Amino acid sequence: MKKLFILLIMLTAAQQHGFAQTPEKKADSTSTQPKGMQPYNKIITDKAKSKKGLFTVSQVDTKFYFQIPDSLFNRYMLVVTRYIATPEGFGDFGGEKANEQTVYFEKGPNNNVFLRSLQYKQDVRSSDSALAKAMAGSNENPIVAAFPIKTTNPDTGNIVVEITDVFKKDNPVFSLESKQKTEKKLTSLADDKSFIEGIDSYPINIEVKTTKTYANTAASSGSITLRLNTSIVLLPKTPMRKRFADERVGYFANKYVLFDDEEQRAQTKYIIQRYRLEPKDKDLKKYLKGELVEPKKQIVYYIDPATPKKWRPYLIAGINDWNKAFEAAGFKNAIIGKEWPENDPSMSLEDARYSVVRYYASETPNAYGPRISDPRSGEIIESHVGWYHNVMKLVQRWYMIQAGPLDARARKMHLDDELMGQLIRFVSSHEIGHTIGLRHNMGASSATPVEKLRDKKWVEANGHTVSIMDYARFNYVAQPEDNISPEGIYPRIGAYDKWAIKWGYSYFSKTDDEFEEEKLLHKMTTDSLTANPKLWFGGEGKDEDPRSQKEDIGDDAVLASDYGIKNLKRVVPNLIEWTYQPNDPYDNLSDMHKAVVKQYGLYLYHVLKYIGSNYITKRTVDEKGIVYQAVPKAKVKAAIGYVGRQLFEAPLWMYPQDIEQLIGLKTTDQISEQQNQVLNMLLSSGMLYNISLKTMQSEGAYTVPEFLNDLQQTVWVKFSGNEKQDFYRRSLQRGYIEKLGLLLLPKETEPGRALNTAQRSDVRLYGKQHLLKLKTEVAKSMNASTGFNKDHYENILLEIDKIITKLDKPTL
Repeated sequence: MKKLFILLIMLTAAQQHGFAQTPEKKADSTSTQPKGMQPYNKIITDKAKSKKGLFTVSQVDTKFYFQIPDSLFNRYMLVVTRYIATPEGFGDFGGEKANEQTVYFEKGPNNNVFLRSLQYKQDVRSSDSALAKAMAGSNENPIVAAFPIKTTNPDTGNIVVEITDVFKKDNPVFSLESKQKTEKKLTSLADDKSFIEGIDSYPINIEVKTTKTYANTAASSGSITLRLNTSIVLLPKTPMRKRFADERVGYFANKYVLFDDEEQRAQTKYIIQRYRLEPKDKDLKKYLKGELVEPKKQIVYYIDPATPKKWRPYLIAGINDWNKAFEAAGFKNAIIGKEWPENDPSMSLEDARYSVVRYYASETPNAYGPRISDPRSGEIIESHVGWYHNVMKLVQRWYMIQAGPLDARARKMHLDDELMGQLIRFVSSHEIGHTIGLRHNMGASSATPVEKLRDKKWVEANGHTVSIMDYARFNYVAQPEDNISPEGIYPRIGAYDKWAIKWGYSYFSKTDDEFEEEKLLHKMTTDSLTANPKLWFGGEGKDEDPRSQKEDIGDDAVLASDYGIKNLKRVVPNLIEWTYQPNDPYDNLSDMHKAVVKQYGLYLYHVLKYIGSNYITKRTVDEKGIVYQAVPKAKVKAAIGYVGRQLFEAPLWMYPQDIEQLIGLKTTDQISEQQNQVLNMLLSSGMLYNISLKTMQSEGAYTVPEFLNDLQQTVWVKFSGNEKQDFYRRSLQRGYIEKLGLLLLPKETEPGRALNTAQRSDVRLYGKQHLLKLKTEVAKSMNASTGFNKDHYENILLEIDKIITKLDKPTL
């Protein structure tokens, strides 16, 4: 009797959880059905295996059925398809997203159920407005699948439809997007090699596992096979309140067009993506008084059980670090990282109810943090962070090259677990920042004065950047004599991150709607940025503003890069020792030397971006100040000086003979190519045109003649007597004349092509004046030279005369 009682309890619990696979109860075959339909038990036979959940899912042999209750018709559902497994070299990995759609089921005519795709691109401010009626007639959502009603369940009234083909075949909602198939060169689906593995039903979601085989001409076998998981997640019946984006705060956002009876034009609006974070009802008064409270629903990220155990605590720490930012929004214990409960069969890594940091066995040195959000409100439903194993190679490389002179632990290829764990922690925080809605803020590091980066007390207390969302990896400005600890070297969650979370996640219960809330947030943003300009959102680093760049730190790229070069000059002589590992055929040395050259190139690029550029500070009409401002002349002149001493004086220190003999460097090619590329940029018509425009836009701006004169001073210097340096200097000067020729004779170099705006401007006149002046200077240098250098100057004068002759030659 006792055993029977226990068995009954277990069966009841399993049925309540919705995961038990039990034979379907045999319904009365004489039950009344709509005309033309078969009795329920002829469709859902006694062989059926059914699972209860969002829908009851029944499998009869190889056919699958959804039993849809009336309450779930016209309810919006998010459909997310992810890869479970992919072939080697496919480029995407298990856990990565392949497709995302929002759909709903609808009862149609002639005993059909339609599946429609929600196209949420337009909305109205009021559902009672006249425009609401107009929009209703012009926003027909497409039908993406149709299902004949097979029968109804006499016990529940649920409508039964067969869904086998829509998952087994290549429906664009439940498979790969067309763009992806084109990119992957996938053509026809092989029906005989594609099948449904299984369907599970949970309280708010359904998980469908499929295997799909596509023809692929690029594959040696002629086809590739993918395993996919499609999650169908019920969205909230009442959407979370929207929060409209402000371009001065960096959030990912969903775009739509808003129509309002009171407005004379349609408005483009953006809804930020964020989790639904609200105080518990009993804590609302405390929250409004400014006390920290726990949210109704905590944000939880699980760690993939495929993750090596020693790294799990650091990934979790990177997640939990965000609690200090959520405290700025009034919430404590708002977010937590947890290990995956490996012995709980009721949980699935593919279940869209769970956000997971997925660990991929991939050579790709990367990690990424996507989000899945409700298109109606921006509410983040879940996220699967992608973590590639080789991200450790990336951070080890960065740390040795940028922090090797500062931290002895960085001076080897295999870092100690504690150090690698801390580096993993900061990457984890960065990627989780994306999953909670934050975009990159590449301008954050420009808020820190360069000299503060060398101030031990200050930088250890404040960090070297105000945002973990910047690509400001490590404090490469600090010098060994500064004795700065890792606290002043690693990035961390900073002042901007706390402000951004406060802006996006603070709960406003006293505002009537999102429009009133928008006004409140707008004022809060203006006041905060006025009080603390360091909260500036600098964007993704894709515009011309030199303050917003990837991989830079500090408010002065010239000074910061000079310090960075000093540290690189400490790294290079030690590379052979630091990269040593038994039996390594100098692959480590080659890899790390390439990393040095790349880092040097970053410093150079950071500086070059000052030339011909604007500062861009997004403002509203309520704020003081201008949006576009030319980079100050002093900074541009300093940038040209940097190029002269760090590039035009050949950086031979980067290519020592002992390393060159071990890894076979082509030093001449690398240095000359970089010098040539920079000359191409600096003497291009586009660059000179940009500089001339700045002259017209603001008084005291850097003029083209000043720029050309300063550039000349960096290139046409006296020969040093150092054979190697003079070799590169002569090549540089020949290149200089060649670039001037391209500037002055664009039709000669591009026959048949019309001049562009820059070429039609005054820049060619400036170039001609500069060339004539340069001719005089070269003649003086020739007269003062002997031997090989005299021959060089004579050749330069011949090339100048050729250009002048062509310029003066009359055209027909």
